[in-house]
Amino acid sequence: MLKGVDTEDLNHILNHTSRLWKEVQGQNIFITGGTGFFGCWLLESFIYANDRLNLGAKAFVLSRHPEAFATRAPHMANHPSVNLLKGDVRIFEFPEGDFRFVVHAATEASTKLNQENPLLMFDTIVEGTRRTLEFARTHGTLKFLLTSSGAVYGKQPPEMMHISEDYLGAPDPMDMDSSYGEGKRAAEMLCRLYVRQYRLETKIARCFAFVGPYLPLDAHYAIGNFIRDVCRGGPVCVNGDGTPYRSYLYAADLAIWLWTILFKGQSCRPYNIGSDRSIKIADLAGLVCQVVNPGIEVTIAQRADPACPPQRYVPSIERARQELGLESWVSLEQAIEKTVRWLK
Repeated sequence: MLKGVDTEDLNHILNHTSRLWKEVQGQNIFITGGTGFFGCWLLESFIYANDRLNLGAKAFVLSRHPEAFATRAPHMANHPSVNLLKGDVRIFEFPEGDFRFVVHAATEASTKLNQENPLLMFDTIVEGTRRTLEFARTHGTLKFLLTSSGAVYGKQPPEMMHISEDYLGAPDPMDMDSSYGEGKRAAEMLCRLYVRQYRLETKIARCFAFVGPYLPLDAHYAIGNFIRDVCRGGPVCVNGDGTPYRSYLYAADLAIWLWTILFKGQSCRPYNIGSDRSIKIADLAGLVCQVVNPGIEVTIAQRADPACPPQRYVPSIERARQELGLESWVSLEQAIEKTVRWLK
């Protein structure tokens, strides 16, 4: 059974979003992917704001396995403001009523699925987005948020320290590993088409990498794997050569960014979501050990090739910072410590 996140984090989210919630008063909000990593943080923060601000709002959460979620997280599933709906995002039945706000956070981000069934990954992203947009169009939606991905940019040029929303790179459409990125590009295009044809206000959040409670520790997320290893007593294993650069935004900050973009972001103006503090994967492994248990060993599986420039996946967040006042308030060290404390 999963425990809820710390009240400290929920207060942090509410302190930065309290002025945004007024328009949710008495309204319905529909969330796809509401039982995943993103969804759990959105749902936790929605419940907290709803209770503290007496909003009288309702959240309808689409899940393929609502019964399993109710068993894992009864503190969310059994809350009176939460309604769990069972369905596949590609073909779900539309609930009745008006839903002024829709958050489409359902996705297939599994590296394993991308390798084994890239067509299913692509279809789930594209068909799921189309289905959710149709729901929004026919149910009185005023604001629609798509959680897209930094994968839409393709490979970040090694000389580019931070990738901005204006960069016109793209994944290689002949590379099957691009199914996720190409799916997100198509999803963004669908949003743009619905704006033009139906005047639906759509917001696009291009998400990078994150850390915090509810993050899977056995998936393809390096920081989750490192936290898992250190909690087991080590060693912390880096599967590659440790040279790629990544950055990590804490999940409470992520929730602030997503709610802010939904309510205040410009329609069809993408915003990168993430931290702009870059760190090498090898250094990240060392930092996790330093924060949690400095005596644990770090092993690196491959030797770096000095002739190959390190890969980068680090966003520029100047647009969100300047236009929406968003920041990475929680440091990476604090984020790691908070995540480990929650796990214990």
